[in-house]
Amino acid sequence: MALRPGRCVRTVKRPWTRVSQKKPRKSYVVGVPYARIRVFEMGNKNKEFDTTLYLVSQEHVQIRDNSMEGARISCNKLLEKELGNENYFMKFLVYPHQVLREHALATGAGADRYSMGMRKAFGRPKGRAARLKENQKVIMLKVDKKNIEIGKQALKRADKKLSGTYKILIK
Repeated sequence: MALRPGRCVRTVKRPWTRVSQKKPRKSYVVGVPYARIRVFEMGNKNKEFDTTLYLVSQEHVQIRDNSMEGARISCNKLLEKELGNENYFMKFLVYPHQVLREHALATGAGADRYSMGMRKAFGRPKGRAARLKENQKVIMLKVDKKNIEIGKQALKRADKKLSGTYKILIK
């Protein structure tokens, strides 16, 4: 089954969790998929940079791990091409802890009979997401003063891959 659009998981709601009365040990979510984003730090970790840029969330939103990976790739590709591997340091400051579950509904003839009585259905784990609060820093980028414009451009590219609205903060 294909991946549902990001708008399905963007809003932050308290997840309904099934609690077993007879066997509470069985109430945990099992089979949690691996996070698609594996690399959180890129570039030169040891060099001292004089400017730090942040991508800051402007709303309470939930972003998927695969959109985080897309943002990382697009941002890192521009930075490597323009600045080289030694002239920047980028780090993701959030981790996708939230388990996304999906209850796949039947389609076709007679599907309404199967789908009845499935309110608050627990669903199967389909992915992970990071929960962002308002004004939370998502990406940190360290560059020299002469490379600020390239850094802004890279963070704008990352912004396009993530759901929600973001601003760039320079320190």
